[in-house]
Amino acid sequence: MKIGVDWDQCEANGVCVGVAPDLFDLDDNDELHVAEGEVPADRVEDARAAIAQCPKAALMEQS
Repeated sequence: MKIGVDWDQCEANGVCVGVAPDLFDLDDNDELHVAEGEVPADRVEDARAAIAQCPKAALMEQS
């Protein structure tokens, strides 16, 4: 799986960073950065948890 972001919805609240800091990061300007490429198999569960907990529903699972 890959992680997609609806940038129009994302407010960079950082909930995803708290759930999976190795997959999401907020830079010094509070801009969200998402790990590129396929999510490692052992990180899929945390990626899905971060997607589910996004307060703006800005994250999505992509094939």
